[in-house]
Amino acid sequence: MTEGTSTRAVHAGEARRKPYGAITTPIAQTSTYTFENTAAVLAFVERKAERTSIRETGGDLPMRDEYGRYSNPTQTAAEGKLAALEGAEGAVLFATGMSAITTTMLALLSAGDHAIVVRDSYRRTREFAASFLPRYGVETTLVSIGDLDALAGAIQPNTRLIFCETPTNPYLRIMDLTAVAEMATLRAGAHGHAGAREIITMVDSTFATPINMHPLELGIDLAVHSATKYLGGHNDLLAGVVMGRHSLITAIQEARGLLGGIGGPNDAYLLIRGLKTLPLRVEYQNESAMRIAQFLETHPKVARVYYPGLPSHPDYEIAQRQMTGFGGVVSFEVAGDKAGTSRFVDGLQIPYIGPTLGGVESIVQQQALFISVNEEERRAAGISDSLVRYAVGIEDTGDLIADLDQALEAV
Repeated sequence: MTEGTSTRAVHAGEARRKPYGAITTPIAQTSTYTFENTAAVLAFVERKAERTSIRETGGDLPMRDEYGRYSNPTQTAAEGKLAALEGAEGAVLFATGMSAITTTMLALLSAGDHAIVVRDSYRRTREFAASFLPRYGVETTLVSIGDLDALAGAIQPNTRLIFCETPTNPYLRIMDLTAVAEMATLRAGAHGHAGAREIITMVDSTFATPINMHPLELGIDLAVHSATKYLGGHNDLLAGVVMGRHSLITAIQEARGLLGGIGGPNDAYLLIRGLKTLPLRVEYQNESAMRIAQFLETHPKVARVYYPGLPSHPDYEIAQRQMTGFGGVVSFEVAGDKAGTSRFVDGLQIPYIGPTLGGVESIVQQQALFISVNEEERRAAGISDSLVRYAVGIEDTGDLIADLDQALEAV
């Protein structure tokens, strides 16, 4: 039977009959798992060896749990649900989104490899790629998101990974993922030879969610999310996830067990809870953000609005082609100076001021203040003092618009 997105969000990854007859997957609050006897240990070891052999040919076998750094039943259920929503063969859950990104890069890259990272990606991702990876002999080239020619020119014979983010923060730029996937395949073939390594493509799809965009269907190899944001949806957990095909996921899973970035069962439980309402929340946030963006674009005290669902956005056509919704974040520049923008933010009565997004509560920030107190550093980052990022929650849209209108009067 074909299942819709909401049905998968509620049921995928979870056993139909759960312990004690519970309707929710329980929290397996344990660090280790015991064996009934020596025969059970031997059977586990044999299955583990058999599973490794099958994985090498692209298959998989279920395994019981051994130790909490490797897996947990609650976490496994969350991974199954996430994979089903993204249309992936497998998912690996991490303690944070950054742990998901850094562990994946360390798992896939070796000394002598070259990586390409889109400059508009999250600043900590850029910092890891440009400053940390070179310590281990991995070279990184940064390219601009809208320049496919520069991306093509940056590919070298030893390029192993292309990493991008879409939509980006804070200007919500959209990368043409189909073009990236095709370019990676073609250039790998041009540089390749018998037994050459592929160029792996990876996208941070946190702002899009699996509801608005499916990178794997567009030819991307790996999708990564900060599950702290929309996937959890309630601002009460930290988690990250990487999803893709078995051959890549297996290597990443093994690296997680070695590096230790696994999340706890409590966060996995909260994530399962959040995922069940993900389609409903994101669809409402899409609609609300679009109405807010349209309102702001016509307001005399707003200089410019950045939202990929608006024809005025530079990547509108790409967004129309590869997204089914445009997300719950709206960025805009207030018509005024730094002080006036601060008055506007302080005048808002509904959203909280903070650095996150994707939850049920609306969150707002004057972006420059979260970048640096140094004006030159803010200018170098391309962030104006009047830029505001508004992450729409699930409050009534009319209330949010009325609140924005009254706060703009203070500018």
